[in-house]
Amino acid sequence: MKVAQICASVALAALACGFAAPAAQAADPIKIGVYLPLTGQNAFGGQLELEGVQLAQKAQPAVLGRPVELVVVDNKSDKVEAANAVTRLTERDKVAVIIGTYGSSLALAGGEVAERAGVPVIGTSCTNPLVTQGKKYYFRACFIDPYQGAAAATYAAQNLGFKKAAILMDVASDYSVGLCNFFKRSYTQLGGEVVADLKYSSGDQDFTAQLTEIISKKPDFVFMPAYFAEGAIIMKQARELGGEFVIMGADAMDNPDTLTIGGKAVEGFLHTTFPYDVTMPNMGAEAKAFTDAWRAAYPDKDPNVNSALGYNCYNIVLDAITRAGSDDPEAITKALAETRDLPTALGTLTINETHDAELPVGIIQYKDDKRVYLGEVTPAL
Repeated sequence: MKVAQICASVALAALACGFAAPAAQAADPIKIGVYLPLTGQNAFGGQLELEGVQLAQKAQPAVLGRPVELVVVDNKSDKVEAANAVTRLTERDKVAVIIGTYGSSLALAGGEVAERAGVPVIGTSCTNPLVTQGKKYYFRACFIDPYQGAAAATYAAQNLGFKKAAILMDVASDYSVGLCNFFKRSYTQLGGEVVADLKYSSGDQDFTAQLTEIISKKPDFVFMPAYFAEGAIIMKQARELGGEFVIMGADAMDNPDTLTIGGKAVEGFLHTTFPYDVTMPNMGAEAKAFTDAWRAAYPDKDPNVNSALGYNCYNIVLDAITRAGSDDPEAITKALAETRDLPTALGTLTINETHDAELPVGIIQYKDDKRVYLGEVTPAL
């Protein structure tokens, strides 16, 4: 047999056996890791963010002509498990990029692993500035706590005219500690007085001692950046003890179960949040597209900001992969760092030089058993 015939026969055999490498590789999935708290203290927020990610994937199931495969790992609301989850995604599953996580403490633990592995991560709602500080590979789709804390202080001091604040901080939560410190700094600079600065730990159920002292100091309001379950319990106990002050929280209280758990005690409660709500006026095109898609997929429940953040993160990642023209982690990292003026469900988003999203801060208030989106605030400091 001639050499040419031999070569032709080998080529045909390779095709028959499935060794046509270029065609096969073109169909290989691009793996996107997702690590979120699907069980444990933060499970409700993690589940909502996962549903947002999955909704976005349903709308855009492929990129660069290849299917997207989501590899989802539960970090169990635990710092050690968060690190383990990122280890699994980077070492075993070989993902190109990771989405997550809800909770700054979890992101801080997972971020160290991602940094060593050289795999980019886009955080959903991890707002502590340390999450991205000094990191090459960690980004986030949310604003950071100094900005949010300053926005809360600005709204209390300037919009509401409150002169005296009390602070109730969860000392076991990086999120709560950071927000309280940033709020206190901005509020005092704006001329406000902090008349009580009290602490508790995650998992506590009785807040009587702290609330009794706060009541004795007669503040205009209490700044309490808790997670929704404990925050709702604190509000109930405050009202049972006769506390008439306004209570203000932050984005971790942006959860439908805040009202379910807190009941009538939630009336008048304020919290900062990301600039999306199903009730917001003048909803932009991307926010409307997200809302319509959510209602079609989940007709029995309204979307919230966590699901919008998950939805955004997936779309930010696909935008970066598209601009990179590759699923190489280094190329995606570079593209994420160059994200500018991207239309999203939370408004136009830019990732700045510290890898944080630049977004306005929304204000929610609970009135007559309903959440009302009051508008947006820009920090004065």
